[in-house]
Amino acid sequence: MQSSTLARTLRRRMTRAEVRIWVRLRRRQVAGRSFQRQVPIGSSVVDFLCSSAKLIIEIDGAHHDLRRAHDSRRIDFLEARGYRVIRFANHEVFGDINSVIASVHAHLRHPAGFWR
Repeated sequence: MQSSTLARTLRRRMTRAEVRIWVRLRRRQVAGRSFQRQVPIGSSVVDFLCSSAKLIIEIDGAHHDLRRAHDSRRIDFLEARGYRVIRFANHEVFGDINSVIASVHAHLRHPAGFWR
């Protein structure tokens, strides 16, 4: 399946955790920045992207515990293209969405080099 086709499918089938954070990210609610959801980059589809900040947000369900090597290669691919990737587990999104959003806000306030 092509990345763009997969992205459309994933937008229609967002997880509960993705929907919960999307409600807070959309419409420039965080630091006035625009986010897109389920964006193809290369052969990957990232959960959320703020292209102006080159910041990717990934929401990880339990299945990511089984895919650590794959996820690591994927992050390396994205970071090699200048993106910063931050990850949150489902339990973080459901347990304390305000802390998740505060973390996203902090990443948006600081230049990319700050986190390296």
